[in-house]
Amino acid sequence: MHVIQIIDSLNSGGAERVAVNIANQLVGKTEKSFLCTTREEGALKEELSEDVTYFFLNRTKTLDISAIRNLRDYIKINEIDIIHAHASSYFISTIIKILLPKVKLIWHDHLGNRSEVKSKTSFVLKASSYFFNGVIAVNKNLAEWANNNLKADKIEYIPNFTVKSKVKGYTTLKGVDDKRILYLANLRHPKNHLFLFKVFSEIVNEFSDWTLHLVGKDYNDNYSKKIKSFIDSKNLESHIFLLDQRKDVSHIIDQCSIGVITSTYEGLPMALLEYGLGNLAVVSTDVGQCKEVISDYGIVVDPQSHSVLKEALIALMSNEKLRTEKGSAFNEHINQNYGAEKILKSLMEIYSNI
Repeated sequence: MHVIQIIDSLNSGGAERVAVNIANQLVGKTEKSFLCTTREEGALKEELSEDVTYFFLNRTKTLDISAIRNLRDYIKINEIDIIHAHASSYFISTIIKILLPKVKLIWHDHLGNRSEVKSKTSFVLKASSYFFNGVIAVNKNLAEWANNNLKADKIEYIPNFTVKSKVKGYTTLKGVDDKRILYLANLRHPKNHLFLFKVFSEIVNEFSDWTLHLVGKDYNDNYSKKIKSFIDSKNLESHIFLLDQRKDVSHIIDQCSIGVITSTYEGLPMALLEYGLGNLAVVSTDVGQCKEVISDYGIVVDPQSHSVLKEALIALMSNEKLRTEKGSAFNEHINQNYGAEKILKSLMEIYSNI
């Protein structure tokens, strides 16, 4: 069995990390594991195993005839049996499926607010789904949406999994040991950074030795400008640090004690699983699959409740024993229920069945 993961980029996002993790874990479980990034490379390229066959398509537009031809030829030459398309890469993958009908196509949906996507985009997805042999959803709501709206033969909910990064650590965080909060998320509006910042700004005087560290791609757009403007206006430059993309995420997590997610919507954020691997005490908004993943091992808050988020952070920041207990319990929970081996077994069953 030859399987290729297809993803639009290798920037440090959740879907991208899932694609890389799956490609790496399939080494030795399939005859050959491939990964193709269609539009751009990125920091996660260094996470790829040397045993994964890598292909950069360099697609420059939606209907890039040359890229389509190159991908079709690559799949034919390498006798690929299954295309595992992630997120928006379903479009070019569907075209390849039409050109090579014997190839099986699985689409992996990572988008937490799928039901709110513009009708034009949904129409293209629904039309493409006639060619899907299977759909994987990262949370139960997405699986339900797919069952109600798509025409794929098989639809399954499979949670994400994560593994420790092998990238050597190089980032040294500012601040005091055991008094750092981490938010691992690209600077995009669904991540709702300002919600966290406003709460943090109200408690930073009481907890003046605590710092907040943001790791994720900075797109230098209006959202980014609002974040930076807020930091400046509240004189928080010595307490909030924007680190942009980093390759040594596991090393950064090891330097923190609390991990947060304040998104307005999610699928199943990889950051949450990475926090668990790193023994962080977690606070997350109740979005996507976060509440189910956290269970009783962290604190879940309403995404619009300023006061509840504030209470949750104060509870953890003021109690080292609670942080340690929550972090250790969450780590054990993640290892038992969201480990690579367990999730890969479910994935391999889908591959075999189609």
